[in-house]
Amino acid sequence: VQLQASGGGLVQAGGSLRLSCAASGRTTSRYGMGWFRQAPGKEREFVAAINSSGGRIYYADSVKGRFTISRDDAKNTVYLQMNSLKPEDTAVYYCAAKGTLFLLTTGSAYDYWGQGTQVTVSS
Repeated sequence: VQLQASGGGLVQAGGSLRLSCAASGRTTSRYGMGWFRQAPGKEREFVAAINSSGGRIYYADSVKGRFTISRDDAKNTVYLQMNSLKPEDTAVYYCAAKGTLFLLTTGSAYDYWGQGTQVTVSS
């Protein structure tokens, strides 16, 4: 499966962005999906994940209450709605997929990755 992330940009603190991750090649309905991010000079970190049915969702503590992950399998797309953005949310955001029923929070567990989309939050 090929993943294409989009929706990043420059936004002021307190603003919102919605990231999209469009999958091609195979339907996403049997894939666990996740979002990760990597800031300059830092390691990649987990942001949010959703299992294949959409019934289980998990967030990193740093984004809980501000970010929402969702999926639309009819469009083969996963979304990350980001509200109340902070300068520390600045990073390249990546979506990932794995053919599993389960929710995964570890990057190494995923098989497929998108190219990343830059999110910059100004103070």
